[in-house]
Amino acid sequence: MVQETKVSSMKQSAPSPSALRVSDLSQNSPTAFNLRPNTEQLKAIAGDLGLSGLRKLSFEGRVEGVGAADWQLKAKLGATVIQPCVVTLEPVTTRIDEAVERTYLRDFVEADAPEAEMPEDDTTEALGAWIDPEAVMIEALVLHLPLYPRSGSVELGEMVVSAPGVTPMRDEDARPFAGLAALKDKLGGKEEDT
Repeated sequence: MVQETKVSSMKQSAPSPSALRVSDLSQNSPTAFNLRPNTEQLKAIAGDLGLSGLRKLSFEGRVEGVGAADWQLKAKLGATVIQPCVVTLEPVTTRIDEAVERTYLRDFVEADAPEAEMPEDDTTEALGAWIDPEAVMIEALVLHLPLYPRSGSVELGEMVVSAPGVTPMRDEDARPFAGLAALKDKLGGKEEDT
């Protein structure tokens, strides 16, 4: 009786309804998934991510074995997101269509040092008891959101500030050859005087 309690308390619950238990996956054939959140789920995801709206979110792909004990998730993310314009706050609609890939390694070694550099391959992670396509979908969506959405007609202006009586420096003045152009103009003027 005591042993049954230990077994049930050790059993993990799935992190999401779409999560796949690694021990249940077939190493020899791919396991397909197709996530299409309903309207309520889309509203919840949009709220969590601070989006004005989220439409047509889909995440379709497969998980398959790689080698003896590793796994790979390959999928296509599709979403239509609505965000406020960073200049005018008007709604900006963006379509996202991206390929997503994750590799789960049984013998994954993570750097211990807190100041370790980010690895070049950020698609590789440690293999756990579950592979969760829903979590990967949300992560991929966050990574592909425009950081500074702008409506098509908006241009960022140039702000020029200086102390009274001082000629303000513009973006053009900071360009590497701006000084050479001024020097050329000066030299051209001296040649005319001679």
